[in-house]
Amino acid sequence: MERFTVLDLLDLDLKEHDALELVCIAGRTGLDREILAPDINRPGLALGGFFEKFAYQRIQIFGRGETAFLDKLHREGNLETITEMFRYAIPCCVFSHRLKPNVEFIQKAEEVGCPVLQTGLSTAVFTTRLLRALGSIFAPQKVVHGVLVEVYGIGILITGESGVGKSETALELIERGHRLICDDAVEIRGIGGNILMGQAINRVTGHHMEIRGLVIINVAHLFGVAAIRDKKQIQIVVHLEDWDPNKSYDRIGSDDVLEEIMGVHVPSLHIPVKPGRNISIIIEVAAMTERMKKMGYHSAKEFDENVLEWLESENARSIYFRKNDTF
Repeated sequence: MERFTVLDLLDLDLKEHDALELVCIAGRTGLDREILAPDINRPGLALGGFFEKFAYQRIQIFGRGETAFLDKLHREGNLETITEMFRYAIPCCVFSHRLKPNVEFIQKAEEVGCPVLQTGLSTAVFTTRLLRALGSIFAPQKVVHGVLVEVYGIGILITGESGVGKSETALELIERGHRLICDDAVEIRGIGGNILMGQAINRVTGHHMEIRGLVIINVAHLFGVAAIRDKKQIQIVVHLEDWDPNKSYDRIGSDDVLEEIMGVHVPSLHIPVKPGRNISIIIEVAAMTERMKKMGYHSAKEFDENVLEWLESENARSIYFRKNDTF
């Protein structure tokens, strides 16, 4: 991951339920301080003078309780703990509820160049949003060659050798009403140890597609904004490959095949490509099948159970009739 600073935190383009609503009210000289930990700290113990195990490398959150304690220190003229706290290399301090620290706190922050930020959000809401943002920023990541699309609400990563038809398949899916996240290079982030989130490496080029023999097209301009989205959880990986007549392909699918990506296991499908096969419809069916599985219905397993039940009934019938033949 590249160096992530307090200024980068302020510049995050987060909207609606993700917006942090941050402004800098002091310590602007320290906006280039690096944020090293994807976590936060409530400095109540530090303000009380207990600095053992002080998590100074984290963003410090000041809610109503911490701000009230600062006011108490101000009234008592006790600035020792504030001075001691700013001896540590704190990345920044954030005051929620649009609270503002006292003059002494601002002066100490300016002296050491520690940014003081302010948000109008409540402490609980801001903390949730900040941890979600930091979790995404500090998440392990990798870039894979492929196309990421959303089909019936399911995020599908299409991979395969160059020229196998990934972009053409995605283009047909878009024409059928589904959505493109990105083409050619997909940045995958492992969030929380159990979610793979995919997006374009570059937002400017993310919603463009290269169609060999044609041109690079802007999907949003051709199909409208409803045909794109910025990011999506990867829930199925589809590998396209040239049809090999000597290879045995799974025809029932009773056993789920999982692929591990950064420690997360995702359902994986290998779809052979040859003239006459409509790959986009096959992927649509794969997406609908995955949705049914999430609802507790597994058609392949049900088929197996029905066949076994039929065989058992046939065997019982045969044994019964053989016994009758002996009389």
